[in-house]
Amino acid sequence: MAIVAQKLPQSRSDRSMFSSSDDNAMMKRILETHAPDGREIDAKPLLQIVEDIFHRAAPGISGNIIQGTQAQMDALDDKAFHSGLIEMLELLSYTITRISCEISCKCSGGGDAHATTVAICNILSSYSWDAKVVLALAAFAVNYGEFWLVAQLYSSNPLAKGLAILKQLPEILEYTDTLKPKFEALTNLIKAMLDVTKCIVEFKELPSQYITPDTSELITANAHIPIAVYWTIRSIVACASQIMGLIGMGHEYIASTTEAWELSSLAHKVNNIHSHLNKQLNLCNQHIEEKRHVEAFLTLVRLFESIHIDNMKILKALIYAKEDQLPLFDGSTKKRASIDTLRRKNVLLLISDLELSREELSMLEQMFHEARQEPSRAESQYEVVWLPVVDRSTSWNETKQKQFETLQLQMPWFSIYHPSLLDPAVIRYIKEVWRFNKKALLVVLDPQGRVVNPNAIHMMWIWGSVAFPFTSAREESLWKEESWRLELLADAIEPLLFNWITEGKYICLYGGEDMEWVRKFTSTLRNVAQAAKIPLEMLYVGKSNPRDKVRKNSTAIVSEKLSHILPETTLIWFFWVRLESMWYSKVQHGKSVENDTIMQEIMTMLSFDGSDQGWAVISKGSAEMVRAKGDTMLTALNDYETWKENVAGQGFVPALNQHLTDHRTPHHCNRLILPGTAGSIPERVVCAECGRPMEKFLMYRCCTD
Repeated sequence: MAIVAQKLPQSRSDRSMFSSSDDNAMMKRILETHAPDGREIDAKPLLQIVEDIFHRAAPGISGNIIQGTQAQMDALDDKAFHSGLIEMLELLSYTITRISCEISCKCSGGGDAHATTVAICNILSSYSWDAKVVLALAAFAVNYGEFWLVAQLYSSNPLAKGLAILKQLPEILEYTDTLKPKFEALTNLIKAMLDVTKCIVEFKELPSQYITPDTSELITANAHIPIAVYWTIRSIVACASQIMGLIGMGHEYIASTTEAWELSSLAHKVNNIHSHLNKQLNLCNQHIEEKRHVEAFLTLVRLFESIHIDNMKILKALIYAKEDQLPLFDGSTKKRASIDTLRRKNVLLLISDLELSREELSMLEQMFHEARQEPSRAESQYEVVWLPVVDRSTSWNETKQKQFETLQLQMPWFSIYHPSLLDPAVIRYIKEVWRFNKKALLVVLDPQGRVVNPNAIHMMWIWGSVAFPFTSAREESLWKEESWRLELLADAIEPLLFNWITEGKYICLYGGEDMEWVRKFTSTLRNVAQAAKIPLEMLYVGKSNPRDKVRKNSTAIVSEKLSHILPETTLIWFFWVRLESMWYSKVQHGKSVENDTIMQEIMTMLSFDGSDQGWAVISKGSAEMVRAKGDTMLTALNDYETWKENVAGQGFVPALNQHLTDHRTPHHCNRLILPGTAGSIPERVVCAECGRPMEKFLMYRCCTD
């Protein structure tokens, strides 16, 4: 009972001080004790040992309240033999023992908590703030660990049993249920102290090359670290008082909830301190990441401006490549691969997000396989690497992982093993320098890692691997060889086209979504062809966004035997994406409707697709071509009797073209619809029909019927 009378007044005194102390006056006193002598201590390994002691010294009343993984604990077994910790502890053991004795003496004698905290700070005056708090925590861990070591072993170890009897620990364990709130409060406060201490140590480890003491985030943090150190040491004193109070206690002391309340109040304050410090730490880390990000970005810029003997430096800067990792996934073998596989090769970087369309993937795959079928051709001497750019602001989840793996497994070329291997600086470079914005890019690197084309996707769609080595010079050379003809317009979307051309047939490509117009047009054209006695083949190519209407139209055209169709919507998509690619390719080379005939025809075809009605192009062989909007073409065919006499002298296509020219109405409305993310949109675009500047509008479209 005498012990009870001694302890209770001290607890009330501590509570009074805790609630009334002035932080400013108190901090002035603590700062007066701070006189560091410049010695540097690596506090982290010592803190890890201290943390492990708290993990292992678990109250038996409710199992391990503070849990550590077995891997952490096993790793700590050898920690004392690494990083010079033994040598460091030889220098620090006296200080730790001195603080431990200070805690034991003052806390068992009912000393003033604030005075004890100041006394400990005086002992630690020559150390930095992070070292102060870790050394104080280590001193408490000695007392705390010894207490629970005896408590855990007293039933099986004779030496521990003798010590337990002297400390009256068996009596303590008789009141486990009653003591549970105290131990839980004690454990919660220890966890809060550890959190704050780890936070302070992390501030000390911030890299000075990226954050300096005059950085605003660090100034704020450094102003609060002394407060955090004081309240952590003050909490150590409170915890030690609770442990010492258990020795020789009476039943009345066990039943008291006052001490649990004090520990909970301290835990609340220390947790608040941790929240504030952690917020500042996050701001500091954000500042560091921004600095690192800028540094990495500028390094990447300089790297691409430099000359290299091969492409390894560039590829390793783009793709995370440590010696112990294989950062690539080989789509042909379905195994991981080294970047060295790409050494001194032409590399095409396919850059996209995870929404890469089935059509794009299918056509690229087809072109890739075609190039590989003739290994002797120069066109096959390149490798493709997929770099998936994902939004880092949203968390990576199973859905995204599955989406990524599905795409990766479909690709026969190389891909990065995982999107996380792309550094944020690389993603910034891709977006800012190569102007990636959702639409897939194909960046071409030569064997020395130089960018010879920032986006060859248009060349790939227009000419396939024939465009190798995909340079701007090669693009210009290919355009010089081209003229507006059916082969350029339709390419290989339908193998029968080339047979029809060879056979000298008239070929009609037509599109649109209006099925009634399709029926009228195909019937009328077939009748006119019979009257003109010309061999005719018709092919339906739909619209640039082959939705359900186009698919239903294709089904109806086949069932009603109106004409040929493209068997897959991928081919319909490809027909139109080639036309868009021609437009962008020409724009990149400074061509326009005013100075380029092919550009004029491309614009006309794209404006056909932008209208709500049908359209048609009729060709004889490779070169003779006539085109018009649906109603205009249908009206001209219905007027066949008025111009049929010209067919004999001019030919069917020239005669039809003459009739369309003669009956062109001055009023027209052409719309040109281009994906806003597919390239740089020029400020001025003129109408392919009248040559006047077109108005520019923004359109947002959802691709559902």
